[in-house]
Amino acid sequence: MTQYNDNFDHELGWDDEITTDAKEFVQLTPGDYQFTVINLERGRHTPNPQNPGKLPACNKATVTIVIETAEGEAQLTHNLFLHTSTEGMLSAFFGAIGQKKHGEPLRMNWNSVIGAKGVCRVNKRKGTGQYTGQEYDNIKAMIYADDVDWIKVLNANVQPQQPTYQQPTQSGYTQQTAGYQTTQPQQYPQQPQTPQQPAGFQAGQF
Repeated sequence: MTQYNDNFDHELGWDDEITTDAKEFVQLTPGDYQFTVINLERGRHTPNPQNPGKLPACNKATVTIVIETAEGEAQLTHNLFLHTSTEGMLSAFFGAIGQKKHGEPLRMNWNSVIGAKGVCRVNKRKGTGQYTGQEYDNIKAMIYADDVDWIKVLNANVQPQQPTYQQPTQSGYTQQTAGYQTTQPQQYPQQPQTPQQPAGFQAGQF
């Protein structure tokens, strides 16, 4: 019988014993949060013929991030459209994970995205249609690593877990990979060792 290391994900047999409970997902207080990229899916944006909008057909990257808090974790997705009209959003994302500097060109390297860490600003998005009246966590903006104010990062003192993420292949599909180790060197934002909140500061007030 094959022996598995419990530190890595693996296929389960039909009669295997299971222990791990589902993780509790939390609603985030609006504010700045440190995140880790756990998945990347390459696709295409195709305008709706009835409501095409301003953005034409183009490549699209859907990034999944995980935000660890003391209450649990939240997973959010962020769409990045590979078009010159949304180039600023691409720059902000790569700036947030420490790969781009203000005003400097960067050749996008999507193979180095998974496992990268950064800081984003989260707000609330109101549901529409059948979800009217509900609110959802939404990534309002990515913050360049050089612009992060760690006093305002609400989960700066939370120790992240080591969840499994999806490693993209050259074909654009994903495969399961354990841990945060990648073959590409990562550049993470600089974080102080013991960030402190100012006296009287409350989550979401900035």
